[in-house]
Amino acid sequence: MSGPEVLVFDVFGTVVDWYSGIKDEVDALDCGLDGHEIALAWRAGYQPAMETVRSGGEWVKLDVLHRRILDGVLAERGRDDIDEATRTHLTRAWHRLPAWPDSVEGIHRLAARFTVCPLSNGNLSLLTHMAKRAGLHWDCVLSAEVFRAYKPDAATYLGVADVFDLPPASVMMVACHPEDLDAAASHGLPCAYVDRPLEFGPGAALERAPRPSGTLEVASMTELANALGC
Repeated sequence: MSGPEVLVFDVFGTVVDWYSGIKDEVDALDCGLDGHEIALAWRAGYQPAMETVRSGGEWVKLDVLHRRILDGVLAERGRDDIDEATRTHLTRAWHRLPAWPDSVEGIHRLAARFTVCPLSNGNLSLLTHMAKRAGLHWDCVLSAEVFRAYKPDAATYLGVADVFDLPPASVMMVACHPEDLDAAASHGLPCAYVDRPLEFGPGAALERAPRPSGTLEVASMTELANALGC
C-alpha cells in the first residue's frame, strides 16, 4: 500500500481546545482566579516541566507534571488558599478538554480508511477519559507513557512504527505544532499540518514556523479527511 497506513495525532491544541477547556473550568470555580491568565501560564510551564524529564530526571506522567505546574502558578499569585480538592479538580480538567468542532467527525471519517491513534505527551488515563468524554474515536491509545519518553524524543515517533510493525514512512504525524512535525519528519514520518489559529484563545498573536517540506496543510480534520480520500 502506498502512502500512510497509520495516522497519529498530537492532541493538545490539534484535536482538543485546551485553552477554552482550562479557562472555562477556572472561571467556573469563581474563586478570584482569571481563567485566561491561568490557562496561558499553566500551558507555558508545559515544555519546561517535560524538559526536566528529558534531561535525565525521573520519569513521571503528565498528570504529575500538570499538578506541579499548577502548584507553581498558584504560588506565584499568592494563592496558597486554594485547597487540595480544588487543585485535584483543576488538574483533572485536562482529562475533560473539549474537542474542536471538526475533530470528532474528521477522525471518525479517517478511521474508516486508516488506523488512527493519539501520539500525545498526555498519559494513558488522561487520553482515555478525554476520548470518552469528547466522543473521539481512537483505534488504540498511544502516548509518552507507553514509551516513557516525551516528544520530541525519537522513541515516541519510531515507537509507533515499531508497535504496528511498519516503516516510519507508513505512519503520518498530524499536528498543529511545526516543531512536532519537524521532529517526526526527521525520523522519516510524513506529516500533516492542521491550522488552529485559536489555540491560545481569541486575539492571540500566533506565529507558526515553516512546516517540513512535503507537509500536507489543511484547516480542519474534515479537510484532512477530504484530502486523504475519506
